[in-house]
Amino acid sequence: MAENERPFPLPASREQQEEWIQAAVDTPGVNVPREALANVAPFLVEPGGLLGLAGPTGRRRLLESALRHIATDAGEATVVAVRMHGAGGVVWENNERISSAWHSPADPSGLTDQRRALARVYSWTAVNADGREEAYAALRSDVPSRAELIANVHQAAEALEKRVGHRPYVLKQDLVLNGQQEPGLFVAQQFQLEEPPLAGEDGRPLHPIEHWGWMAVRGNNRTKERHEIFGLSSAEVLTGVPLKKLGGEGETLVFDPSDWLARLSETLNEEYDTVDHWDPDNPLRAVQAKKVAVVEAHLVVGSPTPRRLYRIVQMSNRRDHVHPPLEFEQNDRSRAVARSVLGAYVAAGCLDERTAEVLSGAAPITDLPDAPSDASVSELRDLRSMMLLGELFPTDRDKQFLIRRALSESPPSQLSAPEVARRARAWSALTSESYPKAWNPRIGEMFQVGDVRGGIKLSGHPLRDLLASAETDEDAFEELVRYRAAHWLAAYGLIDADRGSLTGQKSDEDDGTEATRVRRTVRNALNALRNNSRIQAVAVLRELAKAMDQDRPPRKVSRSGELLYEPMRGAWFNREFPKETGKRLNKPPTPRAHPAQPPFTPGAGDGSPPATLTGDATPAEPPPVPPGLPSVPGTLPGFESTPTPEPQQAAGPDQTPETSPLPGVGPAPAPDGSSPLEQLADEVRVRVGRLLDETRRARETLDLVADKARQDDVRFVFSRGQADAIVREVPRTLRTLRELPELVEALAEPAE
Repeated sequence: MAENERPFPLPASREQQEEWIQAAVDTPGVNVPREALANVAPFLVEPGGLLGLAGPTGRRRLLESALRHIATDAGEATVVAVRMHGAGGVVWENNERISSAWHSPADPSGLTDQRRALARVYSWTAVNADGREEAYAALRSDVPSRAELIANVHQAAEALEKRVGHRPYVLKQDLVLNGQQEPGLFVAQQFQLEEPPLAGEDGRPLHPIEHWGWMAVRGNNRTKERHEIFGLSSAEVLTGVPLKKLGGEGETLVFDPSDWLARLSETLNEEYDTVDHWDPDNPLRAVQAKKVAVVEAHLVVGSPTPRRLYRIVQMSNRRDHVHPPLEFEQNDRSRAVARSVLGAYVAAGCLDERTAEVLSGAAPITDLPDAPSDASVSELRDLRSMMLLGELFPTDRDKQFLIRRALSESPPSQLSAPEVARRARAWSALTSESYPKAWNPRIGEMFQVGDVRGGIKLSGHPLRDLLASAETDEDAFEELVRYRAAHWLAAYGLIDADRGSLTGQKSDEDDGTEATRVRRTVRNALNALRNNSRIQAVAVLRELAKAMDQDRPPRKVSRSGELLYEPMRGAWFNREFPKETGKRLNKPPTPRAHPAQPPFTPGAGDGSPPATLTGDATPAEPPPVPPGLPSVPGTLPGFESTPTPEPQQAAGPDQTPETSPLPGVGPAPAPDGSSPLEQLADEVRVRVGRLLDETRRARETLDLVADKARQDDVRFVFSRGQADAIVREVPRTLRTLRELPELVEALAEPAE
C-alpha cells in the first residue's frame, strides 16, 4: 500500500476537541448540552476547520457556512455540517420506519405480544444559574437497566433488517463500493439507567450510570450497515466496545469514545497497510470499510423551541413516509402520516403537546387531562381513538388547512377517495397502537367521501353510555357500528381487511376444524351488523368491550343477547352476520367482453387447455409452462435466447387494444352499441384479470430455469446486468399495482 496512506482518522487531540466544544457553546443559536458535544467531538475529523477567527472577546465560534437551518411543521432546528468518522452515530429505536415493532405506552392493557416497550422520550433539561429549569437541544430517556438499553438498540437494528424496503441494490455493498453519498441527521440523546451499576473488586462501578449517543434520525439503515462493515454494533458504540474488536484481547469494555476510536483506527490502518491495493472483494475489515472511513453528517445543535425537539426531528423523518423514496410497511407509513398531522397542529398552536404525545402513541392515555380516573381499558382506547378520528377528519377550518398542507391534499370540497382512504388508514393504524397487536390499516376504510369532506363530528357521549342505550337508540348504535365495530372486530381476528382473493386461506371452525374464509369487505361486515338482529349485534359489541376490560377472548352471544360459553371466532361471526345481509345493492350485470377480442379465459392463446374456475370465480392453478424459455446465450444448453422486442409504434387503424397501448381518446362505438368509455372499462377488467396468471407463470418459469440449470450443472443463468434489470422491474411493477385499487375505487359507485 502507498506509504503514509492511512484512511482511518484518529480522534483530534483533547485540546482541539475542547476548543471545538467551547466554540460551539459560544455560537448564537446553539443550545445543545456540553456533555453531548463532548460525546461527539472524538468522531469529528479536523474539527478546527469548522471554527472561525477569534472575535473581540478572544473566543472563536462555529463558521456560519457550516451551519444549516431546517424548518418543519413542528418547528425549527439548527444543524452543523461535519465530517465524521464512519463508526459514529447510533441506530435510533424511535425511527418511524420501525414504529410498529414496539409496544406502545398508549396501550392501557399492558399486553406486549412479545414486543418490547420503549422508554419515553423527554426534552433534556438542567437548572440554570437563576434556579429555573431550562430545556436544551437534546433528548433524554430513563431506561431500567444497561441490559435493557442494549436489547433495545439490538432490536431496532433487527427491525430495520426486516424493513429493508424494495431497493434495487444491496445497501451494504453500495457503501463498500461507493461510500456514503448523502449525510445523515443525528440528534443527541442521554440514556439514564435506573438500575445502579454493579461494582468491581475495587469497589468502582463496572459501567457508567448514563450513556450519551448521537441517534440517527435520518440514515438509520446507513448507520447500521456502516457499523456492521466496521465489525461493530450500534449498542457497542453507545455503551462500550469490547477490547477484542479493537485489536486487543478479552471482553473488557472501553467506554471513552476517544480511547476506543483511537484503538480502532490504529488497528484498521495497520491492517490496511498489509494489502497491495484496494479490492472490494477482499474480506479484510479495513478494506471493506475504506470508503466509509469518513462520512458527511448533520448534527442537531440548536432549536429555539427545544421542548419540541423530538417532534421537530421526527417531522423530517416522517416526510420520508408521507412522500417516501422507498417502500415502507403500510402500518409504519400510515402511523407516520397521522403523526405528521399532529405535529403540524402542535406547531400551529391548535393542539397541546401533552395531548399530541398521547395521540402519537408516545405516552399513556391516562396522561390526557380529560381521562376519567375510573376508565376501563376499552374506554381509554375509545377515548384516544375518537380523539384521533376528530383530528384526522377535523371540522375546524384552521385544522382543515393544516392537514391539507401536511398531506399535500386537494381542498376539502374536492377531497378524493384516495385521500380519504389515506386519512382513514392513518387513523386506523395509529388507533392500533392502543392494542397489543396491530391490524392491517385498511380496516379503517369505511367512509363515504361525501360524508367526511367537512369533517366528522361525534356526539361526545362516553362509550359506556353508548353501549347502554344502543339497543333502543338508533344514533348510539350507528355511532358504535360506524366508528368502533371494525377495530374491535379486527383486534380479535373476527374480520380482515379485504386483501383480494382468500382462496386457500383457512380459519378455525367452532369444532376445531378448518373452514375457508369468507371474502368480504369491512363495509359489508358493518352492514351485516346493521341489518341483522339489533339485540345480538349490540351484545357482540358489549362482549368485545368486556373482553378488553377483563383481558380474555370474547365469547359467543345468542340471538337474544345471552352470553354463551364458546369462544367467538370469525367463522361464527360470518354465520351469524352473513355476507348476504351486508350488501343491499343488486349484483351488477356481467360486463360485455371487449369487441376487439374474445372474453378472457386464463390459459387461452398459448396452446394450453383453458383453466377451470373455482366456486368464487378465482382462476385455478395455470397449466405448466412450455419448456422453451429465454436464457443468456451460451450459458444454459438447450435453451434458446429470445431477442428483446422492439418498442411498439403508435397504434395503427387496424390494431386492437391488445397490441397497442390504451388510447388517449376512446375507440369508435362497437357494433354491439357499447360506448368508447364502456370499451375502455372492459379492457381494464380484462387486463387486471391477467395479472395473477402472469405472475404465477413468471414464478413457475423461474423454477423451471433453476431445475434445468441444476440438471445441466450451470452455475450462472443470467448475466449481472440482466439480473439487475429483472430485479429493478419488480418494485416498479409493485408500485403500479398498489395504485390500481385506489384508482378503481375513485371511479366506483359507493358501497352500502
